[in-house]
Amino acid sequence: MEVKINREIREYTESIFFGLSIRQFIFSICACIIAVILYFILRPYFGIETLSWVCILGAVPFAVLGFVRYNGMTAEKFIVAWIKSEILTPKKLTFKPINFYDELCKNKMEDKKSGRRLFKNNRSSNDNSKICKKD
Repeated sequence: MEVKINREIREYTESIFFGLSIRQFIFSICACIIAVILYFILRPYFGIETLSWVCILGAVPFAVLGFVRYNGMTAEKFIVAWIKSEILTPKKLTFKPINFYDELCKNKMEDKKSGRRLFKNNRSSNDNSKICKKD
């Protein structure tokens, strides 16, 4: 006899009906109800092939809500997170690099032009005259 054990305890879902969780079962029932309602409402207006496609397209959102998980989030949690990140608080991130070598050389040139000395003696431990090629 073999017993299945989930590796992650948080991913455990109890099967209620036909191997579906309660969430999947409820959304499956909702999808079926929407498909039946669309069928009876639109039957006088469309042919059987078009009507079947309309019923499928009407039921798909409920099936998606019941069965899809993305990054551990249910569909409605993902939709709320997407709306918050893309619509409510859109941010344009820009990358502005800092060239430390160039800044070091600019500081050295400014010090040379102004005649300023950082230390009393001529020798300094961070003398950058050896590394700047603009000298």
